Amino acid sequence: MLPKIWVRLIGGSALLIGILVVFLPSHVAADGSKMFPNTELITQDGKTVHFYDDLIKGRIVAIDLMYTSCQYACPLETARMAQVQKILGDRVGKDIFFYSISIDPEHDTPEVLKEYMEKFHVGPGWTFLTGKKEEITYLSKRLGLYYNPSVNKDGHVAYLLIGNEETGQWLRNSAVDNPSFQARMIGDFLDNYKHLKPVEQNSSVDSGAFHLNQGQYIFGRDCIACHTIGHGDGIGPDLLGVTRLRDRDWIARMIRTPNQLLNEKDPIAIALLKKYNNVQMPNVAVTNEELGYLIAYIEERTTAHDKEASGDAKAAATNPGGSNTQPKQ
Repeated sequence: MLPKIWVRLIGGSALLIGILVVFLPSHVAADGSKMFPNTELITQDGKTVHFYDDLIKGRIVAIDLMYTSCQYACPLETARMAQVQKILGDRVGKDIFFYSISIDPEHDTPEVLKEYMEKFHVGPGWTFLTGKKEEITYLSKRLGLYYNPSVNKDGHVAYLLIGNEETGQWLRNSAVDNPSFQARMIGDFLDNYKHLKPVEQNSSVDSGAFHLNQGQYIFGRDCIACHTIGHGDGIGPDLLGVTRLRDRDWIARMIRTPNQLLNEKDPIAIALLKKYNNVQMPNVAVTNEELGYLIAYIEERTTAHDKEASGDAKAAATNPGGSNTQPKQ
């Protein structure tokens, strides 16, 4: 397991969320036998690789544990990492590498992992891995990512381990944290580069989870990885106007326990599952109060969208030709 050395990060949200930061001596980081086991794994393409020699040595990496049949955190975890990959752009696969290791290798064959990757639009530089159950368990313990399967309904905690093997810097953080913050930590802190492209303020990629109202914060935390409000479908449907289309009790159940709706053969839930590439929505454990904030926020954004659309329609009616009425310079 990683040595538990804590340091204080100055500035930004690191002070707020408490990240485990580990600085390993260079001679330890460079010795795979002491720090990282050379566990044999299999990629989604069926290629055999060795964890330290082929995946970690000399690289900046982001590593998480997951499994494809997970109904709780894993889908959100994968969607969040997909957002981080999008922000980092073509650096992923060049100087940064992502690895997702299945903790259910009996089910998650290379073929299953490849299909799962396609559902979440995973790009180059992100490898999904399977192997022998006992070896993956051992590896996860050495990485400090292991939890007893009884810890929760997921059977693990959604942590993301990011690090620079060459310099010996390692951080462990929530895998479902703000994607822009994660990308900044990976892209800037670990190698001191400034390669990140500016994220558009209105981009659906940035959850902007700081200094928000309650509903916006919850949407950014639990929903934005797969959904937008008025910006089109993502991994899941656009939620613009959903509170007008669906019964509130149905919405509450779809947010909290979508698996129950599917088990009951709810026609809407089944149709949505088929439409969106069989990506099953995770069970989001929001409280009644949080659910109220979330629904209110969706309604607020829908109303704002309607007003904006109405204003555009009036402007078009006033100036149907779209001619430029600006005075000549």
